[in-house]
Amino acid sequence: MKFILGKKENMVQYFEEDGKVYPATLISAGPIVVTQVKNQESDGYMAVQVGYESQKETRLNKAQIGHLKEGGPVKNLKEFRLTEGEYKKGDSIDVSIFAKGDKIRVSGISKGKGFQGVVKRHGFHGGPRTHGQKHSEREPGSIGGGLRNRVPKGMRMAGRMGSDRITVKNLKVLAVDAENNSILVSGAVPGRRGTLLEIRSI
Repeated sequence: MKFILGKKENMVQYFEEDGKVYPATLISAGPIVVTQVKNQESDGYMAVQVGYESQKETRLNKAQIGHLKEGGPVKNLKEFRLTEGEYKKGDSIDVSIFAKGDKIRVSGISKGKGFQGVVKRHGFHGGPRTHGQKHSEREPGSIGGGLRNRVPKGMRMAGRMGSDRITVKNLKVLAVDAENNSILVSGAVPGRRGTLLEIRSI
């Protein structure tokens, strides 16, 4: 499995040689360094832990400094499950492992939208303006009374929206720039500019 960490930059238009135009997202990805390799014997599962983006050692505690002494202090640590051990501690992975045409899935934290009502959060159409109603255009309406004396769990109501972990599947790699550590991906990916993204091959 191929994988890398990156940051969302911006969306662009990408024109193929045959004239097709794709909405695309530019991602600055890697290089990442392997900080720990987990195996079945000691950890109970196989995985590789990687670090992305260097940062000051003063911002880490002693345990983190000891854990990262080989690869250097990093800002972001993520873990990827593996089926076979092909990496060792200290290995560096850059964007050149991907090629044009690769199918990938991208995971990240979506934009936070704060406390939102039911129209924006769940797509309710609201109440009518006429028939004796005044200010009920965006109200949720009845939540189902009857014999209940409580609100059932899972009832769709107003609340915090966004800041969820989202995975977008079946995206295509349109271009890879190993010199500038950037990758161009078809379609939209979660989050704002600067969001940390996990990119995996399918």
